[in-house]
Amino acid sequence: MYKNKNKNGTLNLSGPHIKALRLAMKPAVSQRMLADRLQLEGLDLDKNAIQRIECGKRFVTDIELAVFARVFGITVDELLK
Repeated sequence: MYKNKNKNGTLNLSGPHIKALRLAMKPAVSQRMLADRLQLEGLDLDKNAIQRIECGKRFVTDIELAVFARVFGITVDELLK
C-alpha cells in the first residue's frame, strides 16, 4: 500500500506542532493526560497513538485534527502551519 509521506519522510504535518503545544501546556501534560482529554472530547486515542502522531509515524484524520485543535484552543489551520 502506498503511503503519502512529506519531504522529511513523516506521515503527517501536525505531529511536531501537537508535541510542542502539549509540552507548552501549563501545567505540563503527558501523552497519557492528553489522551484522557481527547477522550473527554469524544476522540478515542491512547498514549501510543499520540506518540506515533507526534513522531510522524501515524496519519491524522480531519476529525482528529478538529478535536486536537479544540483541546488546545486553536484553529485547525494553526495545527497545520
